[in-house]
Amino acid sequence: MKKDDEKILFSKSLIRTKELCEGLFYYDNHNNREPRHEARVKKRLDVKTEPETTKETVTSGQMTKLETNAVKALGVLDQAGDHMSEQTPLPYSPLTLRVPEPQCRPGDTPDFSNMVVPAAGAVRRPAIDIKASEIHDMAYSIIRILDNDGEPVGDWAEDGLDDDALRRGLRDMMKVRAFDARMLMAQRQGKTSFYMQALGEEAIACAHAKALRKGDMNFPTYRQQGLLLANDYPVETMMNQIYSNAEDPLKGRQLPIMYSSKEDGFFTISGNLATQYIQAVGWAMASAIKGDTSIASAWIGDGSTAESDFHSALVFASTYQAPVVLNVVNNQWAISTFQGIAVGEGGTLAARALGFGIPALRVDGNDYLAVYAVSKWAAERARRNLGPTMIEYVTYRAGGHSTSDEPSAYRPKEESTAWPLGDPLERMKEFLIKRGAWSQERHVQAQSEIESEIVLAQKSAEKNGTLHAGNKVSASEMFEGVYKEMPENLRRQRQEAGV
Repeated sequence: MKKDDEKILFSKSLIRTKELCEGLFYYDNHNNREPRHEARVKKRLDVKTEPETTKETVTSGQMTKLETNAVKALGVLDQAGDHMSEQTPLPYSPLTLRVPEPQCRPGDTPDFSNMVVPAAGAVRRPAIDIKASEIHDMAYSIIRILDNDGEPVGDWAEDGLDDDALRRGLRDMMKVRAFDARMLMAQRQGKTSFYMQALGEEAIACAHAKALRKGDMNFPTYRQQGLLLANDYPVETMMNQIYSNAEDPLKGRQLPIMYSSKEDGFFTISGNLATQYIQAVGWAMASAIKGDTSIASAWIGDGSTAESDFHSALVFASTYQAPVVLNVVNNQWAISTFQGIAVGEGGTLAARALGFGIPALRVDGNDYLAVYAVSKWAAERARRNLGPTMIEYVTYRAGGHSTSDEPSAYRPKEESTAWPLGDPLERMKEFLIKRGAWSQERHVQAQSEIESEIVLAQKSAEKNGTLHAGNKVSASEMFEGVYKEMPENLRRQRQEAGV
């Protein structure tokens, strides 16, 4: 190209030609042309080496970049014309965003036909020191012990509990359900501002508690009250915390149901979702650093696995082989959002651990025996310094997410009764009756005893005060428990408040 010719612009703006050039280079390289660029190419296919010219000129200072782009653009247009003449129209439809939807909404007939439930006893029990790579399939199945006839079957049933322990397990679950019912009623009566029940999920916390030892630390969510109740934590003390009264052990500093008891291996519940997961891994790492023998047990719900803290916890647990059990309670619903939003289609929550090299199991969360056996297996791995294990408990939240929720607004009312894994209390009761260790008469009697115990504890707790009546924690407590020595500004504020 001669020097004089270089100072003449082509009929099309070189700026637009440069844009076209860049677009063509990008989409040609990826063999996937975008329609907006394709349209421009078609309009420019007649632009060859002899385009119309204008007399508009540019300074020599501007020429260096423009002439280079112009030459490139012409070459690319020539190639594009030859290339596109050989192409058929693009076969792609416009892209659309996929938003998962539950199979059933209010008014629909509940349908769990897509849920694969293996037969009880069908899933093998691997060696305690098995490598994660050798049990990938177990992240996609469900470990079950009690069959449809209430009989324990399979390798996992070998971790059997004696009759006393089994009866205790049933009573623990009954206690949790009775406690929940009374506190739900108390909230409706205005005695507390908030409550969350574990209806349908009682077996998970109650059985898991029996697989741990004194000194182990749970990092729970707000639906693991069974961890405390199964270990005889005082019912009245829990109610004092819920009522935020003068005997609240947490001095009114926590929302109702956010318990805390270091002595009972129950780390303070956090209202910020998923924070406890990474904390549990850190606690477990500290236990290992100190050469202790205690392990941590982390808890999270299906919805919260979408939080970044969940994935951060898996990174550290995997890298440092922390002695921790990573529990995921998949109760199908995170408030009004079904579990498909968190996990998508075709996968499981347990499978997320596989990419981190962490062994992962799924268990029938409504089978007390299965929950206990799998929890004990995972805890034993941690105690033997074999690293973390993830357990996904497949269960169903039969009640509302909380007292602020109305589940009939987003799912069929009959869905809980259609849940294919049944009710954990009923399954345990039928199993014990068939075993000859229980009877319907004993069940009615036990239920009456437990409900009386809960009512008496409630009456005693309400003497200490409720949300709108009785004694309160002193306002001075808000200034305590933060600094070893109170700063002058807080002393001044406390004096001004008169507390």
